[in-house]
Amino acid sequence: MSNINLRAADNIRALAISMVEQANSGHPGGPMGGADFMHILYSEFLNFDPSDMSWPFRDRFFMDAGHLSTLLYAQYYLLGNYKKEDLKNFRQWGSVTPGHPEVDVERGIENTSGPLGQGHTMGVGASIAAKFLAERFGYWMNHKVYGFISDGGVQEEISQGAGRIAGHLGLNNFIMFYDANDVQLSTMTDEVTSEDTAKKYEAWGWKVVTIDGHNHDAIRKALKDANNEQEKPTLIIGKTIMGKGCVTETGANWEGHCELHGQPIGHTGADFNATLKNLGADVNDPFAKYGDVEAFYATLLETKKAAAETKKAEIAAWKTANPELAEKLDGFLAGKLPALDFESVVNKPGLATRAASANVLGYLAQNVENMIVSSADLSNSDKTDGFLKQTHAIKKNDFSGAFLQAGVAELTMAAIANGIALHGGVIPVVATFFVFSDYMKPAIRMSAIQELPVKYVWTHDAFRVGEDGPTHQPIEQEAQIRLLEKLKNHSGDPCFTALRPADSAETNVAWKMAMENDKTPTGLILSRQGIKDLPAATSRYQEALAAEKGGYTVQDVENPDVVLIANGSEVATLIEGAKLLAERANIKAKIVSVPSEGIFRLQSKAYQESVIPSSKPAFGLTAGLPVNLEGLVGNNGKVFGLDHFGYSAPATVLDEKFGFTGENVFNQVTELLK
Repeated sequence: MSNINLRAADNIRALAISMVEQANSGHPGGPMGGADFMHILYSEFLNFDPSDMSWPFRDRFFMDAGHLSTLLYAQYYLLGNYKKEDLKNFRQWGSVTPGHPEVDVERGIENTSGPLGQGHTMGVGASIAAKFLAERFGYWMNHKVYGFISDGGVQEEISQGAGRIAGHLGLNNFIMFYDANDVQLSTMTDEVTSEDTAKKYEAWGWKVVTIDGHNHDAIRKALKDANNEQEKPTLIIGKTIMGKGCVTETGANWEGHCELHGQPIGHTGADFNATLKNLGADVNDPFAKYGDVEAFYATLLETKKAAAETKKAEIAAWKTANPELAEKLDGFLAGKLPALDFESVVNKPGLATRAASANVLGYLAQNVENMIVSSADLSNSDKTDGFLKQTHAIKKNDFSGAFLQAGVAELTMAAIANGIALHGGVIPVVATFFVFSDYMKPAIRMSAIQELPVKYVWTHDAFRVGEDGPTHQPIEQEAQIRLLEKLKNHSGDPCFTALRPADSAETNVAWKMAMENDKTPTGLILSRQGIKDLPAATSRYQEALAAEKGGYTVQDVENPDVVLIANGSEVATLIEGAKLLAERANIKAKIVSVPSEGIFRLQSKAYQESVIPSSKPAFGLTAGLPVNLEGLVGNNGKVFGLDHFGYSAPATVLDEKFGFTGENVFNQVTELLK
């Protein structure tokens, strides 16, 4: 049996180098080193149903080292999820084998990976989601999450946050293989680091074992022990050889060289054909499955299906015995929301939108049972404590709570949320100050690419943070986030929704929009300071529902002289300015709130024209860069915004100094209309 396992690993190696050679692009050396672990993991440990790849109770494999995509494609080719043509088209236009893996659950790819460190952090998120669900429905839901990380992923700063949180929460359902081959893209690892990785992970509360990553018995024992571990996540440090099996034209060993990392082996001192022969492959058919390996995997697939059927029967029996819980679980997994009445959330007059958000979160905590809300050590300031007060924090051995205290780790927290969303069944919400969205950008981008409905809550949305000064005052952040509204995902939709509500009623509506958006990530951009509620003829909430179209008329007049446009707290400032324009200069101003230009641009041209008539001059007011509103005011107007960082002073003083007053709106608009 050991011979067929070695043959299977060599088949994976041959396929990996063939893909890279054919594409003349890629990373062959790492997959050659990781092939032994992958084969043993998939053939003997990973529980899944080959006939039902999206089965919710499968084990999951999260690749961190996305440049090792050929390792995944080769493994899943042996399992029947890819065709030979797919491997031949590696990295080509329209192929299902892109250069870095892109989430494709039906073929076994659980996550998009490439930016190092995020893949395994998503795995930590999936492990949290699995524990959260198991706590509520029973530990028959005992699937595992496996991660695969490289030297580069261990070095990325995000690994600090992921390692700390996984250890702190005792995620014994998370098992990670560290492919420690001592080589990175441009150097050997000893040129950049001398840390003791094992001790580092042990200090975080992990079980750590170091093995020969090519010794199948050692891999087996490590995986068996990791599966039996009850208290800790496990790190298996596999000492592997970069380019395992590479030889020169004369057959001399050419393993372990740095140059094997990031280019076809034929461009190095190794010889492609000689290496294929050394691995037992057919030089004339390098993309073939070895006959004995193909037969082995055909039998293996039947074994996997049978094991999954046994597990499914166990789950079916549980569902029969627990019909109400079963219905609830099915609803969670289907992404079904309970009936929610956002109008019933009552807000006092003049609230900060972060405070209104806290009220909504308190309501959601009592009505949506499958939400995990997380904050980066700011829950009492970003007001996610509205949710926390109705539940409690997740702790080691107690996942009955629904609040994740992430600590000061914004990027880690956001990547964990992506993993929670990828696992399914749980709705992730993450919160911090808006200025610190900068720390989250790589994971926000991965939310957008993977089309994950993560909810981002960003408070302290503008320079009105005040005394904290320029380091804490967002200026350019809104422009950066709104760029994502202009960027389409692979489904052809805007990849992100950014909502900056103008008052508490709009905040309720923004939360409604966020909760109902199950296709893409949503960001809520909320104020620190209190905001006057916008005027309403009838019900302010009912009128604010028009915000679901991205932009709407807040205050209308017949045949306006000017259209005033803003979002967030600046809308209330426009109302002050409009009053002065009417009283002092008999100027009639229509006021428009546009919490999301992205959604507004999806409406009919007729609707957009009815809200912002192109025949009228327009004035925009934004606490960020003028570009936030320039596309809305058009050629007939101007935008008043900021082109400089903030200063430390009370918020009211900054409003005055920076010109965010009704008086300045009056001055700016009268100047525009001259």
